[in-house]
Amino acid sequence: MTQSVPSALHTSKLHSLPLLARGKVRDNYAVGNDRILMVASDRLSAFDVIMGEPIPGKGALLTQMALYWFDKLRDICPNHLTGDAPESVVQPDEVPQVAQRSMLVKRLKPVPIEAVVRGYLAGSGWKEYQESQAVCGVPLPAGLVNSAKLPEPIYTPAAKAEAGEHDENITFERTVEIVGPELAAQIRDLSIAIYKKAASIALEKGMIIADTKFEFGLDENGKLVLMDEVLTPDSSRYWPVEGYADALAHGTNPPSYDKQFVRDWLEQAKVNGKPWDKTAPAPRLPQEVIDKTAAKYREALERLTA
Repeated sequence: MTQSVPSALHTSKLHSLPLLARGKVRDNYAVGNDRILMVASDRLSAFDVIMGEPIPGKGALLTQMALYWFDKLRDICPNHLTGDAPESVVQPDEVPQVAQRSMLVKRLKPVPIEAVVRGYLAGSGWKEYQESQAVCGVPLPAGLVNSAKLPEPIYTPAAKAEAGEHDENITFERTVEIVGPELAAQIRDLSIAIYKKAASIALEKGMIIADTKFEFGLDENGKLVLMDEVLTPDSSRYWPVEGYADALAHGTNPPSYDKQFVRDWLEQAKVNGKPWDKTAPAPRLPQEVIDKTAAKYREALERLTA
């Protein structure tokens, strides 16, 4: 089946709604006082730097994947979806910017914690483990190797940073200081429960969710609600089961469905003859990297929803 390649949207420009904020990927617009239109652009960020080149179709794929997971996880935790069509709150000439890539959501009070759950040792977690045999203060058994499955998923929260800054890994005790013991424990336990269910569903589809991050908000009654994106390749490290055992045996990173392809290219990219220092502006992404990244996102969604 041949699919048409959608036109890329680097930055949305809606004139009928006030812009609240532009994130690394999403542009958020106010819809009255109680709703937000979240438009997922085709921007891609790596190392907290937004690339200059969009990944065609990425925003729509992220949105469809998030909607898939919100539906699967409804029994564990309420989410921020209103059920209303995003196209219903914009002008007709703005619909092409919104269709398939947007969510119309409830306006919540964000909890300033990134709820990170790791089921496997990878990325920064692997680097930290090599130095301290722990990840974010959580001690782990000796002898683990890169991409090893952990005995049990661990909760390693981060404090949300201002735009353009790196999120800071923090201990669970620090989250207690930020939001109080009851809410901190609720976020931790809910995050692990969501991860376990999602990891089980993904595994049935031949995919491993190595780690992920969730964001929560509080509604007008103080109830905890899952918000933002959920379990997309932008917020999660997905590995196909094929190739995992070989990577584990060799201590290498498994092939992935996330941004690792771009990260790996950037790690060896040079600017003025020197390695890129991971500050803006980013090096220009070659077309091959753009195309392969777009294909990875498509494959992840197709495999998950097949």
